Amino acid sequence: MSEPQHVPDGPGLVQIYTGDGKGKTTAALGLALRAAGHGLRTYVGQFMKGQQYGELAGAQLLAPYLTIEQYGRPTFVHVHEATPDDIRMAHEGLERARAALHSGQYAIVVLDEVCVALHFELLTVDEVLAFLDEKPAGVELVLTGRRAPAALLARADLVTEMREVKHPYAQGVPARRGVEF
Repeated sequence: MSEPQHVPDGPGLVQIYTGDGKGKTTAALGLALRAAGHGLRTYVGQFMKGQQYGELAGAQLLAPYLTIEQYGRPTFVHVHEATPDDIRMAHEGLERARAALHSGQYAIVVLDEVCVALHFELLTVDEVLAFLDEKPAGVELVLTGRRAPAALLARADLVTEMREVKHPYAQGVPARRGVEF
């Protein structure tokens, strides 16, 4: 592969993958995989995630084209039970993502599960809107997570809503390594 490039063709847009169906993070990672094939770098900041997911090992294989950092603890955060540490980690994560956004190293910046972090009140909508205001013209910005707020949807150039029609979990099939995590 050639030396990584930092700017995609055309203007950088804002994309949101939301909804209750599976595939939001997977769609963002698919975009990163496609970008890597064109020599573009992607930064993925994962909010509320601090455990080993398969994409972390995959990112090592795609380095330097894909960088993933996690901003969360290794256990699940429940709505209305977020701790001050959860809030602190989310804010620190937003600052790390801001540094990546302005670094000039990445064509795509993904705020994975940021919509859930908003729903859990780890961040505010105004903080994320301010982040969008800072987006350099050539950077593609992707936000994922259930319950994307209307203010973010209004600012996005592309919105895809994943809708669950059928999921094996409902039939008792547990999450599978390499497919769901």
